[in-house]
Amino acid sequence: MTSSAHLVSLPPPCMPGDRVAVVSPSWAAPAYFPALHEQAMRRVREDLGLEPVEYPSTRMPSTPARRAADLMAAFLDPSITAILATIGGDDQLTVLPHLDAAVVQRNPKRFLGYSDNTNLLNWLWFHGIGAIHGGSTQVHLGPGPHPDPVHLSSLRAALFGGSSELRPLSASWDHGISWQLDQSLNDVPPTPDDDPGEARWTWHGPPAPVRGRTWGGNLEVLQWVLGVGRHVLPSDAYAGCVLLLETSEERPSASEVTRMMRVLGERGLLGAAAAVVVARPQAAEVDDDPGPNARRHYREAQREAALNQLQRYAPGIPGVVGVEFGHTRPQYLLPHGGYVTLDPTNNRIVAEFGAPGPLGTAQEAQGCG
Repeated sequence: MTSSAHLVSLPPPCMPGDRVAVVSPSWAAPAYFPALHEQAMRRVREDLGLEPVEYPSTRMPSTPARRAADLMAAFLDPSITAILATIGGDDQLTVLPHLDAAVVQRNPKRFLGYSDNTNLLNWLWFHGIGAIHGGSTQVHLGPGPHPDPVHLSSLRAALFGGSSELRPLSASWDHGISWQLDQSLNDVPPTPDDDPGEARWTWHGPPAPVRGRTWGGNLEVLQWVLGVGRHVLPSDAYAGCVLLLETSEERPSASEVTRMMRVLGERGLLGAAAAVVVARPQAAEVDDDPGPNARRHYREAQREAALNQLQRYAPGIPGVVGVEFGHTRPQYLLPHGGYVTLDPTNNRIVAEFGAPGPLGTAQEAQGCG
């Protein structure tokens, strides 16, 4: 570990029967799709064995200050052991100034979220608190006849501790059934008609395994985080980290991905990384599906854009593109400030969520190296 390493610790895991906060730090999706939300809450109880606790803004569009107050209430409540975001959005950046870092540091909890929640993930990381990249009650627990087993297994590890092995999946969905339809509550979406020969994961760089502490998130939101700059450390604080990158349902073009990764490269953040993990991009929306050929070409262009920037700015480190985390279903969860191991030879990633067991002190704070 170098003297410049930033110290981050992952808060303790949950225990069965614990109370967990369910919050809407960005968009209050439960206000518009209450039946899906209610089904998700039942599954938190029945499939996870946890008791969900809602706050005033969970089901109601609210001001940034109101949403921040609910987050602070969740962190302050000693009976709450984790905080689950219902979904992402696009304005969480405006919530962060209303948070009290000292209070959160004294009362750390596992926060689960992705997409716009990249803002909060990085705010927590900046203040030395690890979190979980992934999980959305509205997206991954509410729809369909049951939660996807791959997601549920990964979610349990993220909440209760232990490790989770990621392997390429045989099929992935860009979206489910429209939430406007009653069928979204009970039906399974059709199997994707992508080319079955499409490469799922593509490795870059040397084949030796690499283990490191993670940071990153949604690539578009990271541009906002870097642009505002309030919660960004010098690039050497990220040295030795495994950088996680994923893109949203807005489906940025390959040119846009190139430019955004170029920003990370010129900031020294790609060169500081020990490894880079890039998600399988979402290539269609429920009301805008260009078809299998266009989806395949989009993913190929995204893959080449990412690999080109890795070759330019980080040619000597391993990377993998196409991993099923972020905006995809099933969704793997990954620690944000915890450790992962990239194992190119065996085509796998191992995510470490801390030792399961009774609540105690957080994991020892360590830098990325």
